[in-house]
Amino acid sequence: MTELLNNREYKKEQLKNLLKKIHEGEDVNKLKAEFKAVLSSISPLEIPLIEQELVKEGISAKEIAKMCDIHVELFREAVSGTDELEEKDLPEGHPLRTLYEENKEIMKDAEMLNLYASTLVNTKDERMRKEILGILEEIVTNLRKVGFTHYNREEMLIFPYIERRGLTAIATVLWTKHDEIRFMIKHLAELLRKREEMPWEEFVTKFKEKANEAAFALTDMVFRENNIFYPTVKALLSEGEWKAIRLQEDEFGYYKVQPKEWNPDVEPLHPWQIDPTLNAEQLLGLPKEVQQALKGQPLEFDKAELKREGDIDLGTGYVSIEELKKIFEALPVDVTFIDKDDRVRFFSPGERIFARSLSVLGRPVQLCHPPKSVHIVNKILKAFKEGRKKEATFWIRMGPKYVYIKYVPLFDDNGEYLGTLEITMDIAPYKKIEGEKRLLDWRD
Repeated sequence: MTELLNNREYKKEQLKNLLKKIHEGEDVNKLKAEFKAVLSSISPLEIPLIEQELVKEGISAKEIAKMCDIHVELFREAVSGTDELEEKDLPEGHPLRTLYEENKEIMKDAEMLNLYASTLVNTKDERMRKEILGILEEIVTNLRKVGFTHYNREEMLIFPYIERRGLTAIATVLWTKHDEIRFMIKHLAELLRKREEMPWEEFVTKFKEKANEAAFALTDMVFRENNIFYPTVKALLSEGEWKAIRLQEDEFGYYKVQPKEWNPDVEPLHPWQIDPTLNAEQLLGLPKEVQQALKGQPLEFDKAELKREGDIDLGTGYVSIEELKKIFEALPVDVTFIDKDDRVRFFSPGERIFARSLSVLGRPVQLCHPPKSVHIVNKILKAFKEGRKKEATFWIRMGPKYVYIKYVPLFDDNGEYLGTLEITMDIAPYKKIEGEKRLLDWRD
């Protein structure tokens, strides 16, 4: 047993060294034979764990993402005989089954993108060109949705579970690859939109090249997910965790599939509710390849507790009273709450558009307005209480400020009227904003 483990660890070290050689710029073609020899005896389940070690040893996620195209291509043939988990092994509506089904659609569209891009280069007939361009526009528009649906669900719903278990590098590398693909598809859409601005031959040559790159990246991601990522999360996540994921999936949407309902008789488990450590029973339940890969490689489990003593449960998170006060102070809005009896119960600290003092608390809202406008205030509140209106909005000039005012009725889960929220903000600075300023543009 020790000899087998040592042999496996030796081969893992070989693979790590080969990936490092690529990182250092060594000729890939010279390494292919070595790659194939090592990969023939290593399960795809171990690749993410090896990448995790590479990150810890100083290789950036971006560099590993660059290597993904190389080593995925190299080990594709080597692991082709491995038993692949398929969606038929999972119940209908299971989040993992949905991801597999989406990958089939992504593969089809990637192949269609490649096919039509190649056909466009050789098409001389003007009418046919227009028809193909129309098809390509539809394909590219669809593929942009992969990032908003398929990838987004993985990043927002599944990654938190593996991060809690210490597998942060897997999530980081995959997210980097997702963003690369998002950029590729966005670039294709821009090329199609600006095709009239360049000579036809230049456009089709450039488009075919970029379409081939995008199709390859999409296909490799499908292969990578089906053979590496999905078997890993299937081994790690419990039914309760998958149920929690299923309950939130609809918010992000799906790529060309509509999953059926799946509601196992278990409590949903969110990332902060799980025990991230792997006990003996859990380890025995993992695939043997994962068990072996974890030996001697202790993971840094995230054991942070979300809810602290004294925290307020806001339904979408937990905060202390002090934190809640500071949150309101930092918000760029002026908020006032009027209860069901039309009395002022609360106003936020911080941003001030209209003057507020503690003496206003408990005061009937009608007495907070000039007499000439009280009848309008009463009409708005009556419409809210009767459920005839869902909001009332106004905007006025106040010197350099352009003030936007929004009244919103609040109801409890049983539909009972709780009161009205007044939200006020100076929108003058926002009206001046043009173009884009992204997170990556920030400078200290």
